Amino acid sequence: MAIADFQLRSVPLLSRVGADRADQLRTDVEAAAAGWADAALLRVDSRNQVLAANGRVVLGAAAEVGDKPPSEAVFLGRIEDGRHVWGIRGALQAPDDPTAHAEVVNLRSLGPIFDDTSSQLVSAAVALLNWHEKARFSSVDGSPTRPARAGWSRINPVTGHEEFPRIDPAVICLVHDGGERAVLARQAVWPERMFSLLAGFVEAGESFEVCVAREIREEIGLTVRDVRYLGSQPWPFPRSLMVGFHAVADPAEKFSFNDGEIAEAAWFTRDEVRTALAAGDWSSSSESNLLLPGSISIARVIIESWAAID
Repeated sequence: MAIADFQLRSVPLLSRVGADRADQLRTDVEAAAAGWADAALLRVDSRNQVLAANGRVVLGAAAEVGDKPPSEAVFLGRIEDGRHVWGIRGALQAPDDPTAHAEVVNLRSLGPIFDDTSSQLVSAAVALLNWHEKARFSSVDGSPTRPARAGWSRINPVTGHEEFPRIDPAVICLVHDGGERAVLARQAVWPERMFSLLAGFVEAGESFEVCVAREIREEIGLTVRDVRYLGSQPWPFPRSLMVGFHAVADPAEKFSFNDGEIAEAAWFTRDEVRTALAAGDWSSSSESNLLLPGSISIARVIIESWAAID
C-alpha cells in the first residue's frame, strides 16, 4: 500500500455499529416507553465504568428500576433480539448468571473486548449521561431544563427552548515524511516513554484541514502539506469527536515547542513503531522505550494502519 492510499485498517472501537439507534422513537415517547417492561438496562457508574462479561457489556432488566423509564434514563436503541435498551447512571450490579464472570471495565482503558453492539451502546450511554450532568441549566438564560426526546435533548419547560448534546470536534494527525518515518510526541503531563499523535480542538471559523496545520505548527513547529482524512471516533470524555488525518512534513525542519503542551517529539521509523506496537501499550509493563496508546483510541488505529504499510 502506498502512502497516498493510506487507510484505516479497522473501525475504531467506539465508532462501531451493532444496534439500531431507532431514532424515530425518540420523538414518540410513548412508543419508546412501551417496550420498557421487556427492555434491557445499561448501567454506567459515576466513573464511567460498566460491567463486561464474555465479550459483551452486561445488560440488566429495565423493569427492576420501576414500571416506566426514569426521567434521567436515556434511550440507546434496539438490539438484535428486538429489545429496547436504555442507559442510566447508577451502581453496577452483577449479572443474574453466576457463571458470567463479570468484571468492572473502565471505558478509557478498554481493550478489544467488546462486540460492536456493546461498543455502540456504551459509547452513546457515556456521552449522553455525561452531557446531561453538565446541561441541567440552559446555556441561553440559566433556567433549569428537563430531559426530552428520550434523553437526546433537554427543554426549558417555560420557554420551550430545546438544546441538544454539545459535541467538541478535535483533530488528531499522524505526521509522516511520505516514506518510512513518522512523528510521535509526548505531552508535558505524560510520563517518560509515553508517546502518541498530535491533536487539538477545532477553533471557530476553522476547517478540519486548517486546524491540523495550525495545531502541528503550534505544538511542534512543523509545516505540513497534503492533509488527508482517515476516519473519526466519538470520545465521550466528556464530549469530543476525534477526526483523524495524516499529513506530510519535512524531517529537515527543526522541532520547536511553542505552547508548552509538548515536552518532546521525534521521528520514528516504521520498524521502530512496529516493535513498540508489538510490545503492548500505555497500560502494559513493557520495558520498551516507546509506549503507544491503547486499542480503544483512534490514535492506536491510525498508528497501526501506518505501521502496516509495506
